[in-house]
Amino acid sequence: MTRLGSSGDLAVPPGPGLPAGLVIRADELEERFSRSSGPGGQGVNTTDSRVELTFDPATSRSLTPRQSERVLEALASRLVQGRLVVVASEHRSQLRNRAAARERLAAMLREALAPPPPQRRATKPTRGSQRRRLDAKARRGEIKSGRARVRPD
Repeated sequence: MTRLGSSGDLAVPPGPGLPAGLVIRADELEERFSRSSGPGGQGVNTTDSRVELTFDPATSRSLTPRQSERVLEALASRLVQGRLVVVASEHRSQLRNRAAARERLAAMLREALAPPPPQRRATKPTRGSQRRRLDAKARRGEIKSGRARVRPD
């Protein structure tokens, strides 16, 4: 769960790759509001409830150069002109959409900053497991051959 600080900073809780968590300063986040489609009754045409949250990881002072590099690499397909854009319009309230957009941005950053999983080391099947597999195959073959039509000799 991310928190919105009183100053508007985005606090990302600790996790893999972020042992102490992370705080994105409010001046590094840009919010734009527009009219949202969908349900809302008469207020849907008058309320700017859709939120577009933009963050530039390349110029961020909240990230270390290594973290910035990792985010840019991991989220390369999500970047729009080098900036990370998150849109939220599923709620009728602008406040709830702001919270949802910040939540998504924090989740994306946590996932991007997590270290890659350790590489799988290939292993060879044990002699016992190979023998068991072949024995099971032979038993299955005997069962199937027992179903064959009996030929008179």
